[in-house]
Amino acid sequence: MSLIWQELIVDCRDYRTLGRWWANALQWELVESTKPWLEVRPWDGAGPSIVFLDVPGTKTVKNRLHLDFVPDDQSEEVERLVELGATRVDIGQGTPSWVVLADPEGNEFCVLAAKI
Repeated sequence: MSLIWQELIVDCRDYRTLGRWWANALQWELVESTKPWLEVRPWDGAGPSIVFLDVPGTKTVKNRLHLDFVPDDQSEEVERLVELGATRVDIGQGTPSWVVLADPEGNEFCVLAAKI
């Protein structure tokens, strides 16, 4: 018996807007459907996808699960994401080597130090 990670579900207020934002941020393929959700996935189909699903209410506390990304150039990538609409957030992380950002709906994610 085995498990295969298929997708990550992100609850949000506006699945179309947030899904498109993440597709742009990750430079992934946007998969629209007739269902009330939106999926983004790598262009090569490798790995899990992210599905955005509308739920009532708004995010009120720090996420219990978040994504970490390793860029080629951390400062350049942080700048690009902020230009797309991400915001820097302070969740009490101090001054680590990573940068904590939030997507347009406030979901935190980290941009780690660049690859060595």
